[in-house]
Amino acid sequence: MVSLVWKVVVFGILAAGSQGSLPQPRSHRRVSTGRYDLSADLESVEAQSEKGFQEVRRGGERSVQLQRGARKNADIYLRHEGLRDDAATRTNCKNRPIDLVFIIDSSRSVRPVEFKKAKEFLQDMVDSLVIGRDATRVGLVNYASTVKIEFLLNTFFDKSSVKQALGQVEPLASGTMTGMAIRTAMEKAFTKEAGARSASMNIAKVAIIVTDGRPQDKVEEVSATARASGIEMYAVGVDRADMASLKLMASQPHDDHVFYVETYGVIEKLTSKFRETLCGLDPCDQGHNCQHICVNSGDSYICKCHPGYILNPDKKTCSRADACTQGHDCQHICVNSRDSYVCQCRTGYVLNTDKKTCARSDPCALGHDCHHICENSDASYVCKCRAGYVLNTDQKTCSRSDPCSQGHDCQHICVNSDASYMCKCEVGYVLNPDKKTCSRSGTCAGEHGCQHICVKADDSFVCKCKTGYVLNPDGKTCIRSDACSQGHDCQHICVNSGSSYVCKCRLGYSLNMDRKTCSRLDACIQGHDCQHICINNGVSYNCKCRVGYILNSDQKTCSQEMRSEISEDACMCEAQIVFQKKVQSAIQELTRKISELSDKVNDIEGAFQH
Repeated sequence: MVSLVWKVVVFGILAAGSQGSLPQPRSHRRVSTGRYDLSADLESVEAQSEKGFQEVRRGGERSVQLQRGARKNADIYLRHEGLRDDAATRTNCKNRPIDLVFIIDSSRSVRPVEFKKAKEFLQDMVDSLVIGRDATRVGLVNYASTVKIEFLLNTFFDKSSVKQALGQVEPLASGTMTGMAIRTAMEKAFTKEAGARSASMNIAKVAIIVTDGRPQDKVEEVSATARASGIEMYAVGVDRADMASLKLMASQPHDDHVFYVETYGVIEKLTSKFRETLCGLDPCDQGHNCQHICVNSGDSYICKCHPGYILNPDKKTCSRADACTQGHDCQHICVNSRDSYVCQCRTGYVLNTDKKTCARSDPCALGHDCHHICENSDASYVCKCRAGYVLNTDQKTCSRSDPCSQGHDCQHICVNSDASYMCKCEVGYVLNPDKKTCSRSGTCAGEHGCQHICVKADDSFVCKCKTGYVLNPDGKTCIRSDACSQGHDCQHICVNSGSSYVCKCRLGYSLNMDRKTCSRLDACIQGHDCQHICINNGVSYNCKCRVGYILNSDQKTCSQEMRSEISEDACMCEAQIVFQKKVQSAIQELTRKISELSDKVNDIEGAFQH
């Protein structure tokens, strides 16, 4: 970038020489701005003020000192110029995100009013940037003989908070340990923990050092280390600052990174130059050859066209676009319009409210001359008539129709009825339920009196009953039929059930799988509560006890027989045993006969039921 020389001449003489204009951080494109010379704009002022200044050389660098009596007028001029620059610098530039750390000298040589000016300079710098978590982040390192990190890159993410924090910074003490301050910034302020973003994000790390004196420690080695770590160093010297030290600290080229101003009173003039550096100039503003629209693309620009135009292959000029060929969403027809296109529909269709799709048109809704009914038909319509009417030859009007003459299915007489017809019968006949055929009166078609079914029989009728019913003697009413009396195949008992029957068995028997025959039940097998022996007795069972036991009164349980005396007479004992056996045999025989008698009784009952 071409070196810039600054010169301000006001009433008295004020000039602030600089080492050059500020470039953007190395991650941005540097834009050549030409030489910056306020004297060209203020020639008339210089002509009136030639006697008020003298040039002084500092170490081969050009600067300008104010003579006595000229500083007051210079301050008035600077306040006037400051208003103009302030309006420019307080507009946010669309700078790319950077991690920016200010390193500010607050040693005793910087008087309070001068330190306030330095803080205002930093606030103006911040005011011209876009501050945020994903935009530019700002940190501050304050130093004198000691170093204090006032806030880190991740402390504040909004402009107002950063400016407020800058305004609250207080000077430290005597001493100018610039090297220590640079090392602290490198090791603590530019770390991931402090909020510095990773190198993979390609976000520039920038340090701006503001000092008014010669460093009291070594700066060359630590500055080189900082630069090697990727930090771009800018050095701003004020008043008694040592130019050689500034160059040792700053990045190359020095014309772009080293600045000097005579007093803190004019340091604010650097704001606009730093704004140029951090924001860059819009290449579109520097001149372009786009026919329509120039768009800044960072390092360069691209051309774009107004709506309705497309960029030509030369990437500069524009031609009217054929919007339809570029792609459209018309359902039917796309028609190019001036800057875009419109959709249209084919004949017989109308455009829907979405202006894209089409629906079949409704000619009837647009107006018709049908007497009764209008029906859409493709791109036109046809007329139809309501039921009971026919369309006349004009295909529009309708006349009441004669349905009977059109054809009917009445057996006897057809009678027109509004839009249809009805059937009637000749004298001596009645209309059947089908409302079409006729039957001689007095038959089923008339009042027949059958409860269930009327069956025509010549010129009369007979009544019949539904399944499961039989006709009563009156020949009209029906009663539920006795299915069992009609004949059945039950072995024991037949029981009527609706229009049929079911078979059941007599007591002591169970129905077999065929649902017809019966088998005797084994009551003991079905379950019993005899303590010793269960004996079937036909329809149930009896309990008995084993030898030596007698049946208790509950007829279920047994107790051991208690003998009052034991006979010593063997004959008597044998006689008792024989007697007991006879009794037992008699009981069994009696039980058998009772069972046979029960079977005979059941057979007799069954015969009666049949």
